[in-house]
Amino acid sequence: MPGIDECLLEAMRLPGARGAALVDWISGLALGSVGESPGGDHETAAAEAAEIARLAAEQHVFAPADGPDGAAGADVDPPVEDLILSNRDSYHVLRFVGTSFDGSVVLHLWLARAEGNLALARIRLGEMAERLVLA
Repeated sequence: MPGIDECLLEAMRLPGARGAALVDWISGLALGSVGESPGGDHETAAAEAAEIARLAAEQHVFAPADGPDGAAGADVDPPVEDLILSNRDSYHVLRFVGTSFDGSVVLHLWLARAEGNLALARIRLGEMAERLVLA
């Protein structure tokens, strides 16, 4: 079971990876980071990624439908699996990580658009999130 450093290094092996971080989306603090940082500052990037994650996680309209009537599942926390943000030259993928203590962690991967494979990155981040051990 990989820890934070191993997980981030694995993320950096994805095609087009420019930087990666594990962020507590409640506090906005980076638990670890590797590679480049959007804007050049890891702490600011972590705080901004946390803000985006928090906005999505707190909206119950994004919760999966429970039944045939389409009622949103209120017991899912956070209701979002991942977020994908794109701009002219890059992608940002934020993958929520389930943890045993509070579930407020997100993996943030920054990919160069020209070299990155968004589908592969999303799949691999999901696999990493499942294996990640936070101690």
